[in-house]
Amino acid sequence: MDKFGKSQAVKRVEDVRFLTGEGRYVDDITPENSLHAYFFRSPVGHGVITSLDVSDAREADGVHAVLTVEDLEAAGMDISMSGAILKNRDGTDGAKPLRPLLAKGRVRYVGEPVAAVIADTLEQARDAAELILLEVEDLPTHMALERGGEALHPEAPDNLAFDWGMGDEAATQKAFDAAAKTISLDVGDNRIIVNSLEPRGCYAEWTKDKLHVANNAQGVWVHKGHLKRAFGLDDDHVQVTNPDTGGGFGMKAAAYPEYFAVAQASRALGRPVRWMSDRTEAMLSDNGGRDLTSLAEFAFDENNKITAYRVRTKCNLGAYNSQFGQPIQATLFSKVLMGVYDVQTTWLQVEGYYTNTVQVDAYRGAGRPEAIYVLERLMDRAARELGVDPWELRRINFIKPEQFPYTSATGELYDVGEFDRLLTRAALEADNNGFAARKAADAAKGLLRGQGLCYYIESILGDPSEGAKVAFNEDGTVFIYVGTQSNGQGHETVYAQFLSDMTGIPADLIHVIQGDSDLIAQGGGTGGSRSVTTQSTATLATVAKMTEAFTAFLADEMGVPASEISFDDERFRAEGSNMTPTMLEVADMAREKGRNDLLVHHERATLPGRSYPNGAHVSEVVIDPETGVVVVDRYTVVDDFGNLINPMLAEGQVHGGVVQGIGQAIQEHVVYDEDGQLLTASFMDYAIPRAADVPFITFNSEPVPSTANLMGMKGCGEAGTVGALAAISNAVQDALWDQGVRQADMPFTPHKVWELLNNQAIAAE
Repeated sequence: MDKFGKSQAVKRVEDVRFLTGEGRYVDDITPENSLHAYFFRSPVGHGVITSLDVSDAREADGVHAVLTVEDLEAAGMDISMSGAILKNRDGTDGAKPLRPLLAKGRVRYVGEPVAAVIADTLEQARDAAELILLEVEDLPTHMALERGGEALHPEAPDNLAFDWGMGDEAATQKAFDAAAKTISLDVGDNRIIVNSLEPRGCYAEWTKDKLHVANNAQGVWVHKGHLKRAFGLDDDHVQVTNPDTGGGFGMKAAAYPEYFAVAQASRALGRPVRWMSDRTEAMLSDNGGRDLTSLAEFAFDENNKITAYRVRTKCNLGAYNSQFGQPIQATLFSKVLMGVYDVQTTWLQVEGYYTNTVQVDAYRGAGRPEAIYVLERLMDRAARELGVDPWELRRINFIKPEQFPYTSATGELYDVGEFDRLLTRAALEADNNGFAARKAADAAKGLLRGQGLCYYIESILGDPSEGAKVAFNEDGTVFIYVGTQSNGQGHETVYAQFLSDMTGIPADLIHVIQGDSDLIAQGGGTGGSRSVTTQSTATLATVAKMTEAFTAFLADEMGVPASEISFDDERFRAEGSNMTPTMLEVADMAREKGRNDLLVHHERATLPGRSYPNGAHVSEVVIDPETGVVVVDRYTVVDDFGNLINPMLAEGQVHGGVVQGIGQAIQEHVVYDEDGQLLTASFMDYAIPRAADVPFITFNSEPVPSTANLMGMKGCGEAGTVGALAAISNAVQDALWDQGVRQADMPFTPHKVWELLNNQAIAAE
C-alpha cells in the first residue's frame, strides 16, 4: 500500500442515492407545515421608486405577510449586504454603495427583489404578487463598460467602481519601448449564466430564539456569519445547514437577499418558510460570470522570448459590489496572470464598472479562466504574427524545471512544474503529426478544420486551513466531519476512500458528514479547487493524532512500550506481541475500557503554500462555411494534478469543465437590451451544450507532485474550463485564419461564424 493513498478509480457511492430519487435536496426536506415565499421583482432596469402599495396583496387569499425593506428595518435588521472594497491605483478606496436586502428607494436591475410574499401555497403567493402596485420613475440605464452615463450610485458618479493595478508600470513600458516586436489583442470574454441543475433555494425556521436556515450553498459558515450580522445574533443562536446541493460553480458561495427575507418571514409568522427559485427567476437573479474585455500585449526580444506582458481589463460588476474579500475580476485574475511563462515584467490594470444588470461574481472558477483565456489567445496571435509554430513559441517561453521554485512577476510562488514534458505528451496523445492530413481531408469536402492549443495554470484559492473530525460509533461505522461542501464533485466517495487508505477502515463503513454549522464549528466551504487538497491535509493530521492516541493506549494492552508500536495503514504491530489490532478493533477496546475520549479525534491543518494544477488542452474543430456551424471534433487533455486519490473522479471533473468551456465558447451568451431587460431569460433563448455537442474527451494524467502538501496533490475542480475556453477559441481562429478572418471572439454561434466568413469574402471582392 502506498503511504498516501492507493489512487484507485472507485465509483461514486453517492450516485446510487441521487439516481434513485433519494437525494436530500433543500426543496425535498422542508418541514411539512412550511409556508411558501415568492419574490416580487423589479420589472425595470433602473428607476426611483415613487410608490409601492402591497395592501391588496396582504389581503389576498392564503397570504400571511408581504415584506418590504421597511418591514425588515422595523424588525431591527441590518439591511445592508456585504460588498468588497478594492483599492484604486491612487490609493483611495473604490466605491462601496449600499446593497439593500430588498430594494430601497431605487431599483437597479431587472429582477432585483422588491417584496416577499408569504402564503399557504406557492400559487397563492404568485397570485398575490400580481396585486402589488409598484410605480417607478424610469432613469436611463448604463450598460457600457465605460465611464459616464446615469450614475447607479452617488458613491460612483461615473459608474466606475474601482481602478486597480498591480505590477511595475514604468518597467513594463521600458521593456515595450526596447522590444524587437510587440503583439496586441483586444479580446472579449462573454457573459454567461450559471444554470446549475438545482436552482437556488432555502427554508428557515425558528426554535424559540434560534434561527435555522437550510440552503443549497457551498458551505455553511459564510452564510452563518451574514445571518448573525443581519439579525444581531450570537454564534449559538444561528444554525445553517446544507443538504445535497445540485451544482454550485462558485455562484452559490455568496449570500443572496432571499435567505434573509425568508428568515425574517419565519420569525414574524412563527412558521417555517420555504423558497425555491424557478429557472427564469434564477437567470434574472443569480450572480453571473465573465463579462469583461481586455487589451493584452506582449513585448518580445529578437529570439521570440517574452520580455513583458501588459493587460488592461474592463469588467462588469453589475449593479453592486462583489461580496467576496476581493473583486474576482481583479485579484483572482492576477493569481495566474503570467501563466506558465518566464516573464519578469508585467502591468495589470483593471477597471470595474457598475451597470444595470445582476451582479457578476464567482462562477466556473472566476478569475482563472479569464486570465488564461486572455493570455493564451494572445499567445496564439503572437505565434501567427511572428511566424512561429504555436507549440514551439510556448516551449521557448516556458519556465524551465531547473528554475523552480519560481516567483512570478505577480508574486505567486510556483513550487514545481515540467510544462514541456506535458506539452510533448499532449502532442503525442492528440496526434499532432496527423493534423495536416485531417485538415486536408476536410478541405476536400469543403470544410474548415482548425487546431487550438492552450497551456493553462491555476492556483488553489480560498482558506488554506481546514479541519477533520473522526468519530467511532457503537455500531461499527465511522463518521468523518468535514469543513467543505459537495456540490456534486463526489466528496462522499473521495473522502471516505482517503480515510480508508490512511487507516484500513473499510470505506463502506465510513460516512461523510458535511454542511451543518452546529456539528462542524469551522470550515472553509467549497470553491477555488480547494476541497480535496485542504480536506485531505486535515484528515491526514487527524489520522496522525488518532494514531498517536491509539498507540499510547495500546502500550498497556500489548505490553510493549509505545515507541515500539507501529501502524502500517491497516494494523498496529509490535515485536514481541501477537496482537495486530485494526483501528476499528482499537476503538472497540477503548469503548470496553470506558475510554470514550479515544472515540472522537479532531485536528486542523494549514497548507504551507498554494499548489498549481496545470496542463495542456488541444482542441480540433470543424466548420461548415455554408452554415457557420462549429463542431468540436477532437479534444485532448494532459493534466498535472499531482498525485490523485481517485483518477476516475478527477477525469469526471475535467470532462465537466471542458463541456462548460464548450458551452461558453460556442453557444452560451447573455444578452441585455439597452434598457437592461434580459433577452436570454429561458432555455428558449439561452443555449447550453447537450450530449451531441461534446466529442470524446481524452484525459491523461502526467503528475508532477506538489511540494506544498504532504500528499503531493494539486486540485482539479476548475481545470477543465480554464483550459477549454482558449483551446476551442484558438481552434476556431485557426480554421478561419486562412479565410482572412483576423478577429474571432466567443461565442462562435453559427450566425456569427457565417457572418465572419461572408463579411470577409465581401471585403476581399
